[in-house]
Amino acid sequence: MSNPPPLSVWARNVSPSPTLAIDAKAKAMIAAGEDVCSFAAGEPDFDTPEFIKEAAVAALKAGKTKYAPTPGIEPLRAAVAERYGAEYGYRLTPGQVVVSPGGKFSCYLAILAVCDPGDEVLIPAPYWVSYPEMAKLAGATPKFVLCSDRAGFKLTPAQLEAAITPKTKLLVLCSPSNPSGAVYTRAELAALAELCVKHNLYVLSDEMYEHLIYDGNQPVNFAMLGAEVEKRTITVAGFSKTYSMTGWRLGTLVAPAPIARAVAELQSQMASNATTFAQYGALAALKEKAKAAQALAEMKSAFDRRRKFLHAELNKIPGVSCLLAGGAFYLFPNISSFGLKDTEFCARLLDQAKVAAVPGSAFGAEGYLRLSYATGDEIIRKGVERLAAFCAGLKK
Repeated sequence: MSNPPPLSVWARNVSPSPTLAIDAKAKAMIAAGEDVCSFAAGEPDFDTPEFIKEAAVAALKAGKTKYAPTPGIEPLRAAVAERYGAEYGYRLTPGQVVVSPGGKFSCYLAILAVCDPGDEVLIPAPYWVSYPEMAKLAGATPKFVLCSDRAGFKLTPAQLEAAITPKTKLLVLCSPSNPSGAVYTRAELAALAELCVKHNLYVLSDEMYEHLIYDGNQPVNFAMLGAEVEKRTITVAGFSKTYSMTGWRLGTLVAPAPIARAVAELQSQMASNATTFAQYGALAALKEKAKAAQALAEMKSAFDRRRKFLHAELNKIPGVSCLLAGGAFYLFPNISSFGLKDTEFCARLLDQAKVAAVPGSAFGAEGYLRLSYATGDEIIRKGVERLAAFCAGLKK
């Protein structure tokens, strides 16, 4: 009797998310009664603000449980457009906004909308783990450019120019960055934008962490770096990180109208629409500005305190060096001095010290760890103490 045909090339070649895998293992250990300090998940430890939850509950009670327009309910798309105008001077129509079931899906739809099989997608490393897989699932070829801690984990114009080939179609940028927390300045982004226009590249600007920037700095919207830049920029953001709404699965994409229409048409065949009643919660986040600002300020203050504490403690550990991240809620320390592959380092750290971290190689940067400080203060304190003791044992 013959075996069934093989699975598709997409299923065979896609890699599972290492961040979710490590987080799942840590949660399983915790459920089994083990005392694990997890720095693995990129998820705020705060609850969604009550006023947002109440808006979704009210929508449920009002019967907002049917299909919604594919690109999102009209009031939410209008509110997103209004928000970009108020914050960045980015004048959008609701027709340029697509609400999707999660920022991850928004990114994938963006790549599908502009890339053909064989096109190259430039991805600075360290990168979010899903970018390369999305490119491959679109039939495109991911091409990596390593940006080390010596360059602040940021892509330089010289690196970008050297990486571009006739097949290059799209540059992916993430600022503030997951996993490094690096934040590009306006001047740095402008220099990259100039090259993207020169070489006629699309840009996927992942601005999911735009409101989590510290030290008095302000976010920069890539599309607003010039009229020619705006024509080729797809901006992805959402509600997950800003309002601790990770499980709500709501991402936003804004782009020139032809791209937005293409994204909506793709979504119509792949997911129909984002959850209807969840969109009313997101609408409340944008409309009730004072409550939203207060909730964000409280969360951001906690993250900032944790950022500074963890950075200081990491740099006290012999053999570890760590840059101070400018945004998001991650630190990306260098542990290459210990002479271990970062995957082995993390495996032993979890098994022996009960500390969960994600190896830098998962993000295209061997020799680092990603540590999320979007977790409790006590977990951070205890976890970094365990990490210090573990590293001291490796040095003996």
